[in-house]
Amino acid sequence: MSRAWALGVAMMVAGSPALAQDVVSEVEAEDFSSPRSGGVIFRLGGYKPRVDSEKGLTEGRTPYKDTFGDSSLLLVEVELQHFFYQGVGTAGVGVSAGYGEKYANAKLDDGGDAAEKTALKVIPLGLNAFYKFDYAAFEWGIPLVPYGKLGLIYTPWWVTKGDDTETAQGRKGSGGKWGWGATAGVSFLLDVLQPRFARDFDSGLGVNHSYLFAEYTYADVDNFGGKGLVLSSRRWMFGLALDY
Repeated sequence: MSRAWALGVAMMVAGSPALAQDVVSEVEAEDFSSPRSGGVIFRLGGYKPRVDSEKGLTEGRTPYKDTFGDSSLLLVEVELQHFFYQGVGTAGVGVSAGYGEKYANAKLDDGGDAAEKTALKVIPLGLNAFYKFDYAAFEWGIPLVPYGKLGLIYTPWWVTKGDDTETAQGRKGSGGKWGWGATAGVSFLLDVLQPRFARDFDSGLGVNHSYLFAEYTYADVDNFGGKGLVLSSRRWMFGLALDY
């Protein structure tokens, strides 16, 4: 009996380093998280500039609607973020750049369709400050992350007819507009769907968290009430966000 007990103790001692190593490895895999310093966001949605609200237009004129109807431009944007606060939520600054265009038949003087195509093209550029309440997601396991943004917008624009920038009454159809925008949105933390994949994504590529999101933007882009083309909009955007 004593020999059997001694043999059992010996086996436990011999096996304990391997067992301990397995436990440590599992804990390290669960607890591993690379430092988080910023994010990258990819979004798209419909952008319908409020061109027809320009104050200088003759009453009843609707140049955007007459040319493009009620449809929106397809707008694609990329945003880079830097986090300067991580505690009860995350705050930081972001810079964004986008591109949108809309084609339609050019109009003749009598209102009919011309053979050439005309297009409105825009490149919205933004600088914003943001806050997202991700504390509940990380600490309580609630995967919804509400957030808000406020910032400046500068939008270069041009109108083409055929292959060239359109010219009307001696003025070239291009320029740039300043403005501001506010955004509210909610993200869904994808990590909860595949925790092991999320850990591998972090350890392999340094991507801490990934999200799908929907957001609504209120933007006034008219040189802060100045004259000329109005590129203000009220729009929904959807996309993918990655923290790194």
